[in-house]
Amino acid sequence: MRISRRPAAVLASAVSLTALAALCGCTVQPSTDADGKARAPVHVRLPEQTPGQVSGQVSGLPPVSGPAVPTPTAQHPSIAPAAPPPRVLWSRGDSGPGVRELQARLRQLQWLFDGPTGSYDDLTEQAVRGFQGKRGLPQTGRADSVTWQRLVSMTHPPGTWELYLMGGQPAGAPDPRCLTGRVLCIDKTTRTLRWMVDGRTLSTTAVRFGAQYTPTREGVFHVYWKARHWVSTLYHSPMPYAMFFSGGQAVHYSYDFAARGYAGGSHGCVNVRDETAIAQLFAQVRMGDKVVVYW
Repeated sequence: MRISRRPAAVLASAVSLTALAALCGCTVQPSTDADGKARAPVHVRLPEQTPGQVSGQVSGLPPVSGPAVPTPTAQHPSIAPAAPPPRVLWSRGDSGPGVRELQARLRQLQWLFDGPTGSYDDLTEQAVRGFQGKRGLPQTGRADSVTWQRLVSMTHPPGTWELYLMGGQPAGAPDPRCLTGRVLCIDKTTRTLRWMVDGRTLSTTAVRFGAQYTPTREGVFHVYWKARHWVSTLYHSPMPYAMFFSGGQAVHYSYDFAARGYAGGSHGCVNVRDETAIAQLFAQVRMGDKVVVYW
């Protein structure tokens, strides 16, 4: 009986093919024909792995279940975040020095004809809305940071006169003559009237004075007469809440001052703009109380 011996090269080739096939997911089964000669290898396909399994056949480990490894994909181009809306600085109902400056700058561009009053009212809101629309900005009526920057770039810093055109300027230090007794302390520099008792300020209000040829006298005086309803015998103009201190000059409420601000002037009297303030003052001041008018 003849014994067929495979050549060593054939056996080595079969082993190499088997290992390679295992790596590629299939097995190779070498076969021989009847006379012992090697036939072409038969490829047997192994079962395919599911997407959620990681094969351990190469390393000799059983299949392990686990999440599928994502394939790298092209990243989406980054999208810049939307810019935040401009910060609102002042809006209707606000008050203070910032609002006063806003109004003064709007007046410079003739968007506002009232004030400055320091209070963000409906007229200020309308002026801001008009300015925004003219410059292509959202017409919110609120003074935001973008609106304010545009307004500042088109105007100059308002001076004291522009800021306090309608009154309300902060009072300066009182004259030493105002520090004793009951005094109407009237400062021409800051255009304010303080009502003081024994050195303590009880109230402060805006005032204006006489024109160039009819100036308000300066010095120390006393209230010698009061009249709740009075009309000037010389100029036939109403002088409500009049408190006379020097000849025909008096402290009194002025309708013209309330309407026009410092654009007008008196014939020597001390005009008060705030009717409520002068009414309260009139009720407190007595005959003989001191009046000090100074620069």
